[in-house]
Amino acid sequence: MELGIIAAIGYGVLALGGGIMGYVKVKSKISLISGTVTGLLLLVAGGMQLMGMSSVGLILAEVVTGILIITFGMRLFKTRKFMPAGLMIIAGVVALGAMLSPMFI
Repeated sequence: MELGIIAAIGYGVLALGGGIMGYVKVKSKISLISGTVTGLLLLVAGGMQLMGMSSVGLILAEVVTGILIITFGMRLFKTRKFMPAGLMIIAGVVALGAMLSPMFI
C-alpha cells in the first residue's frame, strides 16, 4: 500500500475521531458534522486510491487535507490553544507531505 493512501486513511480516521470526541466532550455539533464530513471524504479518497482511481482520490485527499490545515491554523491563531488545532495541523502537514512525496521522488 502506498504512503499517500495510508496518510489519507489515517488522517481521515483522526478527523472522524476528533469530530466525535468534540461532540462527546463539549456537545459541539459543528465538530461532529465537520469531523464526520471531512473524515469520510478522506476515507473515500483513500478507498478510491485503493480501487485504482489514484489520481482523483489523491487530489481529493490533498484538497481536504489542505482545507483542514488552513481551518485549524485559523483556529490555533484565534484560540492560542494547541489542542486540538495544533495536533491536527501537525498531523495534516505530515499527511500532506506523504501524499505529495511521490511527486518529488
